[in-house]
Amino acid sequence: MASVVFADLVGSTGIFERLGDETAGRFVTQLTTALAKIFEQHNGRVVKMLGDGLFVVFPEEAQALTACIAIQERLLQKPVRPGGLGRPVQMQMGIESGEVVEIQGDCYGDAVNCAARLADLAGADQILTTQRVRDALPHGQQDQLRSLGPMYLRGKAEATEVFRVEWQPERDAEATVMGVSMFGQPPEAHLELSIAGETRRMGPRGEALTLGRSATADLHVNDSRVSRVHATVEWRGGHYVLSDASSFGTWVYFANQPEPVVLRRTECYLVGQGQIALGCDRNAEAAPVATFALVS
Repeated sequence: MASVVFADLVGSTGIFERLGDETAGRFVTQLTTALAKIFEQHNGRVVKMLGDGLFVVFPEEAQALTACIAIQERLLQKPVRPGGLGRPVQMQMGIESGEVVEIQGDCYGDAVNCAARLADLAGADQILTTQRVRDALPHGQQDQLRSLGPMYLRGKAEATEVFRVEWQPERDAEATVMGVSMFGQPPEAHLELSIAGETRRMGPRGEALTLGRSATADLHVNDSRVSRVHATVEWRGGHYVLSDASSFGTWVYFANQPEPVVLRRTECYLVGQGQIALGCDRNAEAAPVATFALVS
């Protein structure tokens, strides 16, 4: 058994575009090398550098979580700006534990795949993990985790309960946790989706709805950041499931939660009300944003 961490640099493409390949490559290498030392200080073994990220294994879940929080806190307290200008760098992280097979220095297994999917799903400054990791943590660290509810990770047939690590209590305390209202939602609630003046209403066991740039999409969105078939909403297992099928991803904001759940060929349940930004963050210029609400 081992704990697996994937840590990815957010927005690396933009850094390369702004600084150029040589300067950006040198910056990213220096950054990941410095982060690798922090992981190693917490008994982590860096399996490989991933260009703009790291793949690390730990003997214990508590060590993995402590290391990830240490890095996020370090980047918050001592911001690192590419080229000395612009926004500070941010990391997105995923942690999973399970059987890991090592072959010629590389590691394989379901835990490796799951940790990578969780890192993809995480937003900037976020650490996501699973019930398996939570169960192995001491109570003090368990208290730092908040459920985001069951989600379908790419390549997994069953839903995985995903937890967000609240490493910034003063900010995270204001967030509305997605899972709180999930299991108490009305059993026969309808889903209303609206964008650009169009509204569609979907009932339990109703036909799936599509959002996209295609003229045949149920909710048509004419924006270059939106894929032809960008996302689908379907009724599955008693819940409305949003599935991303796009090139650039889907940002889902629940109620007043400031941090989005970022979907990249992954899925999440829609509960309560909120916003769905297609192809970009909702704060981007003229972002295509749909609203959703479950109504009795």
